[in-house]
Parts: sequence; structure tokens; C-alpha cells
Amino acid sequence: MRTVSIRVERLSKKWKNFSIPDVSLRVANDEYFVIVGPTGAGKTLLLELIAGFHKPDSGKIWINDVDVTAFPPERRGIGFVPQEYMLFPHMTVAENVEFGLKMHNIQQSERKKNVKEVLEFMELSSIRDRLPMTLSGGEEQKTALARALIIKPKILLLDEPLSALDVNTQKKMQNELKKLHEELKITTVHVTHNQVEALILADRLAVIKDGTIIQTGSPEQVFHKPKDDFVARFVGFENLFEGKILENHGGVARIDIGGVTVEAVTEKVENCVVGVRPDDIIVSKRSFRSSIRNTLKGKLIDFVDMGSLVSLTVNVDTASFVALITKRSFLEMKLKKGSGVYLSFKASAVHVI
Repeated sequence: MRTVSIRVERLSKKWKNFSIPDVSLRVANDEYFVIVGPTGAGKTLLLELIAGFHKPDSGKIWINDVDVTAFPPERRGIGFVPQEYMLFPHMTVAENVEFGLKMHNIQQSERKKNVKEVLEFMELSSIRDRLPMTLSGGEEQKTALARALIIKPKILLLDEPLSALDVNTQKKMQNELKKLHEELKITTVHVTHNQVEALILADRLAVIKDGTIIQTGSPEQVFHKPKDDFVARFVGFENLFEGKILENHGGVARIDIGGVTVEAVTEKVENCVVGVRPDDIIVSKRSFRSSIRNTLKGKLIDFVDMGSLVSLTVNVDTASFVALITKRSFLEMKLKKGSGVYLSFKASAVHVI
């Protein structure tokens, strides 16, 4: 199947209660691009603008160097999988998959051949005669994907494709989507509010807030070098503090975060926001010698058992930190509310915004 790049230039659209102002975006050939953001951020509306379901007030959309801004959806060469899948309840799996070919007036013999090939590729042949009401969530999703792929689209647009699935099925379908992308090499844009999903699937991603793209980059760049405190909170920096840089020598700064001093690798010299991910903090009952620059003594005030992990809330003077440790470590240290603990983290793990 062919792949194509997507170019969105200064795209704007106003609705009654929401607007997308001046969005620009690039998606490279064969790329798996994820648009991530909280509920109500405008992810689906941006995807629907690219698909042609809404006409923008201004701006351009280019697919494979063709300006498709005025094209209807069926002329854009797009496969679209909506959040609710939208399978026809009275049609079998095979009939649902065939529907797109009928809309394109493909001859019956060719339709049957293509449906057989796609069902085999998606491993749906054994359920081809079943109705949607008898399918599992994963089977519904694969059927919706097969229906989108059978028209051999230039690009694939996925609107929250895993949100309706249980956790185990989500993990399985994440692997299916990765495999599908590797085999077909089809340019894909996937929107989700799930940070883990974005981290696993994305070649690159964009964080959106209130219809505006806040940051674009690789998962490593966005998750470990967030541009501002909104992105930092969204990608898991639960520990965020207003900071004042006391001094900076050789690119290592001493920063006051409300009476607690931490060290960070940064060239900044002014006031800032300091972020530390919970999973970058080492928790111990005793202080230990190491090259780690930050070791803080605090008191455990609360914890949440998350199964294999335990989330700890630790007060260090006037600052409150959240740290993640394994359940095994929690039990071995015999931690309880009121326990004294040490929090250790590298200067390079302190992100300065």
C-alpha cells in the first residue's frame, strides 16, 4: 500500500463552543504519528479536519503534495476508524469490510478477492460470517481497521481506537497496531488521551491543549524534556515545584523549591519550574553513598497500592514528593505511614522549565 506525507498549514476552525486556532503540523512518510492530549483538547476535531469532515475557516491541508483542503473525504484517499467503530449491525464482518469497495463501485469479483485477502491478513477469516453484536471488542476493532484498509488508503486516521477496550485487549491491540504499521508502512495519525499508548506506538507525537499544539517531538523529547508545566504534568511529572536558582556553576544549578534545595543540570539562572518524575526517585530507609547529587530525608504520609507498584507521598520539609517503588521493595522495607525515608535522584533527572 502507498504511503504519503501530511502537511497542515495554519489551519483554523471555529465552532460554537470550541476553536482550533492556527495549527501547523507535518507527518512524514511511513510515520506513526500520535496526537495526544486530555479530553476536550480538540484531538478528534483536528483529525476530522484532516479527514475532510469539516471545512476549515482558513489554512491548508496537503496530502502527498496535493492541496486537498476543498476535497470531500472520499477524494482524500483516507482510511478513517472512528472511536465507536460504527460497524453496521445488520451486516456480517465480511459485508462490513466490503462496504467501502461497494461505495467505490468496484466489481463484485474484485470485491470478493480483496475482502478475502484483507480478512486473511487481519486474521478475521474464521469470523467472516458473524454479526458485530457477537464480536469481542478486539474483533470489532480489527474489523473496523480491515474496513478502512480495504480501500488501500494513502493514510490511516485512528480516533481513540483503543479507548473502548479492556486493559488486556488494549495491550494486545497495541501490538497489533505496531505489527500492522511495520508490515504495511502506511502513514498513520492516531489520537489518544492515553500517555502510555502514545509512548508505545509513536514515532513522533504532538501534545494538544485547547485546540493548540503545545509541543511536537519524539516520545523521548516530549516525555523527558517537556516544554512547559502543562506538558510536564500531562506526561507524568507529578513532582512540579516553583523554583529559584541560587547559583549555577559549570552547568549544575542549586535550586530552592520552597525551603528544600535540589541540584539540576541546566544553564538557566532565573526563576523556573522544577520537575521530577516519580519513577526517577530511589527510595531507601537509610542514606547511602553514591554519585547521586540529590538525597532528601522525609516522612511517608500516604501510599497507594497499584498492584506491582506502590505510589508513595513523602513530605520533605515544606515540599511533597510522589515516588514509585515496586511492591516487593515496599514490603521489604516494611514501610508504613509515618516511616522516615530518603529520596535520591540524579541532577540529570531534575527537569528545569
